[in-house]
Amino acid sequence: MNELFDLLIHNCDVLLLGDDQIEIATHYDIAIQGQNIIAVEPTNCERSEQAAKVIQADGLLAIPGLINTHAHVPMVLFRGLAEDVPISAWFNDYIWPLESNLTPEDVYWGALLGLAEMIEVGVTYVADHYFYMGEVASAVEMAGMRANLAWAVFGHEGEEKLDQTCAFVASWQGKADGRITTWLAPHAPYTTSPEFLRMSARKAQNLGVGIHTHVSETAEQVELSLQEHGITPVQMLEDSGVFEVPTILAHCLYATEQDIELMSHYPTGIGHAPKTYLKLGMGITPISRFREAGIPIGLATDGAVSSNTLDILEQLRLMVLTQKDLAHDSTSMPVREALEIAFHGGAQVVRMADRLGDIREGKLADIVLIRQDGVHTFPRYDPAANLVYSSRSSDVHTVICDGKILLSDGKLLTIDKELVKREVSARLERLSQRVPGKRIATYPA
Repeated sequence: MNELFDLLIHNCDVLLLGDDQIEIATHYDIAIQGQNIIAVEPTNCERSEQAAKVIQADGLLAIPGLINTHAHVPMVLFRGLAEDVPISAWFNDYIWPLESNLTPEDVYWGALLGLAEMIEVGVTYVADHYFYMGEVASAVEMAGMRANLAWAVFGHEGEEKLDQTCAFVASWQGKADGRITTWLAPHAPYTTSPEFLRMSARKAQNLGVGIHTHVSETAEQVELSLQEHGITPVQMLEDSGVFEVPTILAHCLYATEQDIELMSHYPTGIGHAPKTYLKLGMGITPISRFREAGIPIGLATDGAVSSNTLDILEQLRLMVLTQKDLAHDSTSMPVREALEIAFHGGAQVVRMADRLGDIREGKLADIVLIRQDGVHTFPRYDPAANLVYSSRSSDVHTVICDGKILLSDGKLLTIDKELVKREVSARLERLSQRVPGKRIATYPA
């Protein structure tokens, strides 16, 4: 019999997300041809004979690939070096001094370490905001993941540095068989001037790309903006023209009602990273405010110095629990809504809702298979609830991105982890030094 499929996932359970319900379809096949899902149908033994490769998935749950909407992936190089410190010291005394040590090669190996961690926890797409992004792009290309890559720039670095990031955008856009998207990344309204933001917006429009930035992370940032500029950070982005292109807004914890109304008229999306907010004592915003205004929200890890891991399942659980606690209402953020944010919301934030976020015919073949046989997920009355409240990253069995297998039965296929750990270890003594007075930027106190 002629082969009709490149890859067949045979006899799995499938998480299907409708507009207002969740369905777990049992004993299903998922057929993949090239980059795309071409069929999701009840299991048929004859179909196995039509595939070039078959994954026997009895008892495994297929979910769409997890999306990390805001990260600083190579920051894993500094994991554990800034614990239990105030946010201003976190930036000025730890992170920005440490990051002044980075070389392009450091960033390459840090990116591979972070990408390996994310693949192992089921992340197939990351929106990364960091430095030396050509090296990150090379790492993404090798790892096999999908990524939106944005090179962070501070206002004091000037137009020359911004133009360097524009050259990166042009050179890497659509590379790695279309898996890489590139945007601009003025760091934040509190580290750039309104003029720099306007310049960034003009260049993004000329390149036809979006902007990934931080905004309104703390109440103090909003108050400082009001004192210095007479408008909020969100309003500054709008006033500077940033919202004229698609945006990923990291955090946005202290948006005012006026900010939210303003944002609802533009192609914005928010990366929500609750572990960072809890750890740095930043506060938690009611997600319902944004969702009621039609503003997409997706899960994010932020960097591993503030969240310690790049585990999106952990962020999913923390999002649900913090929203319930904030509302003092156990019925808020039900399982269906949580999964809708994780998959549909994440795809909307990265502007790929037409291709990602569902296991359906015509979607890109970014699929994760989750084990369901652990004692921590037994009995299996409600697999969707188990996914939100009980599953562990160690339950990830198989990861497929763009129709290619990146992780098989827990074994990483595209990255040599031991080599990466050796390369990173050789750099740690130098990278962990904090030289007094040396930092890449200054956080306004």
